[in-house]
Amino acid sequence: MGVAKEFKEFALKGNVVDLAVGVIIGAAFGKIVTSLVTDVLMPPIGYITGGVDFADKKIVLTPADAATKAPEVAIHYGLFINSVIQFLIIAFCIFIVVKAINAMKKKEEVAPSATAAPSKEELLLTDIRDILANKK
Repeated sequence: MGVAKEFKEFALKGNVVDLAVGVIIGAAFGKIVTSLVTDVLMPPIGYITGGVDFADKKIVLTPADAATKAPEVAIHYGLFINSVIQFLIIAFCIFIVVKAINAMKKKEEVAPSATAAPSKEELLLTDIRDILANKK
């Protein structure tokens, strides 16, 4: 029974829950970025490059053979280009988010904290110090 209790404490710790939420949001964010690249960015890039669709670009090593039902063997470099573009977009978005979070942290650090009034002990020690300094 002790192992189950330990596992429950581990699984419900804040870090594990935060990690799970991050993974789920990351997966959803990945789908958004994939759609952004595939549906929004690549069509204009294809238009600029003369109607080139990178997803269809490949180097065929062995063409498909219907008679032997052999599949096509190809290097799909266009898909690789799409993946690189997706990575760059994700990296840039993460950079912007981290930069914003760091800026907020700096503002919190720069904000002056209200100086607390000295305690009775501090005032008494200051008086003693001043009296001893005047005796010299």
